[in-house]
Amino acid sequence: MRLRTIALTVMVCLVAAVCLASGPQMGTWKLNEAKSKFPTAARNSKVVLEMAGDTIKVTIDGVDAAGKPAHNEWTGKFDGKDYPVTGDATSDVRSYKEVDAQTLEVSAKKGGKVTLSGKIVVSADGKTRTVTVSGTDSMGMKMDNLAVYDKQ
Repeated sequence: MRLRTIALTVMVCLVAAVCLASGPQMGTWKLNEAKSKFPTAARNSKVVLEMAGDTIKVTIDGVDAAGKPAHNEWTGKFDGKDYPVTGDATSDVRSYKEVDAQTLEVSAKKGGKVTLSGKIVVSADGKTRTVTVSGTDSMGMKMDNLAVYDKQ
C-alpha cells in the first residue's frame, strides 16, 4: 500500500512537470519587430523560457537604449512572488503570475519600487506571444511597449 502511494505520488509529480515544461509560454521566442511598438531603442530580441529543476528560468537577450547588447536572467515560479533578476538595469526582482494557461502578469521592481508591469499572452495556436508593458526605463522615463514574439 505504501509503495503504491509513493509510486502514484512520483507519477503525479512527473506528469505535472511535463505539463508545465510543455506549457504555451515555454520555449524560445524571437521578436517580430514589424508587429512591435517601442518608444525607445531598447528591446528584447530573444526570450527563452525553460524548466530549471522545479523552477522556470527566463533568459532575455536584446539591446539597451544605447544599442549595446543586454542580457538578463530570472529564475523562479509563476506564483506572483518576487524572485531576483540579474543583468537588468531597471529591476532587481521580477514576478510572474499565471492568470490562465495562455496568460501571465509580470511585474518588476527596483529597490522595492515597481518599474514595470504588464501582461504576456500566448495565442491560441501557440505561435505568437504578445507582451504589453508600461513603466519606467533605465533613465526614469515613462514608457509603454508592445512586443510581439514568434515561437522558434
